[in-house]
Amino acid sequence: MKMKRLILFFTLLCVSAVLFAQGKVTTRKHLFADFSDKITKVVMSGNEILDGALRQEVVDLWTLSPFEFCSMAEYESLKKSDTYYFLLITAGQAKGEEEPMVRFLTLEKGGAEKGDNIALRTEVISLPLCPVDGGSGRELVFLPALVKGVQEFTAEAMASEKAAYSGMAWFNGRFDRKGAIKRIYLAQEDISESVSTKEREKYMDEDIILCDEDEADKAYTDKTYNTLVSYTVSAGTWSYKLLVEADTDTVYYIRKHKVNAKNAPGFLAEDLKRISKKR
Repeated sequence: MKMKRLILFFTLLCVSAVLFAQGKVTTRKHLFADFSDKITKVVMSGNEILDGALRQEVVDLWTLSPFEFCSMAEYESLKKSDTYYFLLITAGQAKGEEEPMVRFLTLEKGGAEKGDNIALRTEVISLPLCPVDGGSGRELVFLPALVKGVQEFTAEAMASEKAAYSGMAWFNGRFDRKGAIKRIYLAQEDISESVSTKEREKYMDEDIILCDEDEADKAYTDKTYNTLVSYTVSAGTWSYKLLVEADTDTVYYIRKHKVNAKNAPGFLAEDLKRISKKR
C-alpha cells in the first residue's frame, strides 16, 4: 500500500513538472476546478423507473453546482461543449466483453474533439449502479448514496490532486479511518460463494451481522444509526462491493475484483479480512 502511494505521488510530481514546464496546467484538479461554476446537465436515459429515481435524488441532494435536466438527444447535441458537466447513467464494457455489462452513475465534463488528442469528454467519477440486463431493485435503495458520493468525490477532486487521480479508491479512506466503530449488515447474497464457512467465522465479530437482503435493506431504509450496509453489483467480468452508511447515505467502502473460477461474485475472503483488520 505504501509503495502504491509513493508511486502515485511521484507520478503526480512528474506529470505536474512536465505540464508546468510546458506552460500548461491540465491536471485533473485544475480541469475540474470550474465545476461549481458550470451547469450540470442531468441526463434522462429513457428508463422511466431509473430516470424518476435519479430526478428525485438530484432535486433532494444536489448542492455543489446548478443543474438542469435534459434528454439523451439533448446530451448528444451538447456533449462536445465544455460549458457543461453531465450526470448520466452509462453502460461500461470491460476488456474482453462483447457488450456492456454494468451500469454506472457517471459524472463527466463536456469537451470538443481536437484532432487526435484526447480532449473529449472527461470522466470525473463513475460509481457502479446495477447490471445492464436489469437490477434487483436494490439500486433504487442505494441511489441516494451514489448521487451524494459523486458530489463528495468531485468536491475533494477540486481541492486535491491526489483525490482527483484516486477514483473509486478515494472512498476507502473513510472505512480506514472510521470502520472500527461501525456496525455492519452483510447480506448473505452479497458474500461470494468462494468464501468458506471457516473464513466467515474467522473474520466475523459481534458487530458484523449476517442477514438476508431484505433485512439489510430495511436497516438502510430505516436510517439505522452508525450502521454500514452491503451492496454488490456483479455482471460479466467484474464484481463491485460496497458498504454504505445507512443514516447518512455515505459510501465507506468500494472495491472490485475480476470474476473467475476461483473468485465468484460478491465479498471475498480478502474483503472480510480487510474489513476485520480495521476493527
